[in-house]
Amino acid sequence: MARTTPHDRPLTTAQPLYWRIATELLDELRDGTVPPGERLPGERRLAEHFGVSRETVRQALEVLRHSGLVATDRRGSHATLSGPPVETAASLTFPVGARATSPGAVDLATVAWEAPPPEHAEALGLAPHCPTLVHRYESAGADGRGRRTAVTSFSAVALAEVAELARYRDRAHDTGSAQLRRAYDWMRRAGLTLHHRDAITRLPGAPSVRVTRRVHDQHARPLEITDLVVDAQQDALVYEFTLPAAG
Repeated sequence: MARTTPHDRPLTTAQPLYWRIATELLDELRDGTVPPGERLPGERRLAEHFGVSRETVRQALEVLRHSGLVATDRRGSHATLSGPPVETAASLTFPVGARATSPGAVDLATVAWEAPPPEHAEALGLAPHCPTLVHRYESAGADGRGRRTAVTSFSAVALAEVAELARYRDRAHDTGSAQLRRAYDWMRRAGLTLHHRDAITRLPGAPSVRVTRRVHDQHARPLEITDLVVDAQQDALVYEFTLPAAG
């Protein structure tokens, strides 16, 4: 959540500074910079991000709490905005195979800063045992059937150019949940054109298939690689394509 703005900004309107910070934070919550349900950075980091004092941040958060836009529990403060769906049918879904959560279903996602699987490190051009942002996703129906698991590793390029991903480096160790459903939107917003290649293989000795997605940008630089395992006996993975009209 880096920002070029330096220290406390001078007031140019009659609005209190904390009210302006509350408005700016609300804008970031609405555009998905901090997705609904995810914990907000602590007061110190928010103060550095907005270039204000911790007391100003504390007052801004109180405004959002009174409005029902931020809730605080034992995990800290988090956004409560529902917001519109992130993806449309024609857009890429992160991670590959992710699906909308249904009542009673298991849908978990976490991030960690650690060495990725060796094959991921090779695909991303990372040195062996070099840590990066690793995202894990697990989903299953309410009855435990149709289980899907996905592991995604991000490249140094993605973390250097996509601010929303980079901020997880310092938060990975204490982030209890991180869907990152807007990862591809964040990449596009950073000026990256996404190209992806999906390979589907059957796992030997198991009724499952593996989908390996590799995403690179317009300069052929790797951005991320995901390995998704689907229980093919209990579930189906559906791909949808939209072709432009002939013209």
